[in-house]
Parts: sequence; C-alpha cells; structure tokens
Amino acid sequence: MIMSTPNQPSVKYTATIYQTEETCMQAKEGYMEAFKAQPEKYNGKIMTDAFCVPFDSFPIKGLPPQTGA
Repeated sequence: MIMSTPNQPSVKYTATIYQTEETCMQAKEGYMEAFKAQPEKYNGKIMTDAFCVPFDSFPIKGLPPQTGA
C-alpha cells in the first residue's frame, strides 16, 4: 500500500507490503477511516490517499512464498 500526503513542506510517501491484496484493502480502509475520524482542525489541513498496487516481487524474508496463479 502506498500512502501519499501532498501539500506538505515535502510530499511524503510511505509504503507497506501486505501478503494479499485483500489484506491490503482492509488496511487501506482502516487507514482512511482513522484519518476521517481525526478532528477537522487536523484533517482540514492535510490530504491523504492510499493505493493497493499488486505486483510480483522477489521473495521477501518472513512472508510465505506465493505459488501458482
């Protein structure tokens, strides 16, 4: 999941790796709900968005290998 926060002194991008797209979508929903729950004073000045981007990658230590399609 890539999270973007524009209109700051520097644009901030943060990425997190999830094992499945479904897990990523759940995390994205939680992230956006937590942002919306912030006071207007906070989220009225900051914009944020998150995207789940599926891709094939090299094996990642700690994540079970994905096999098949």
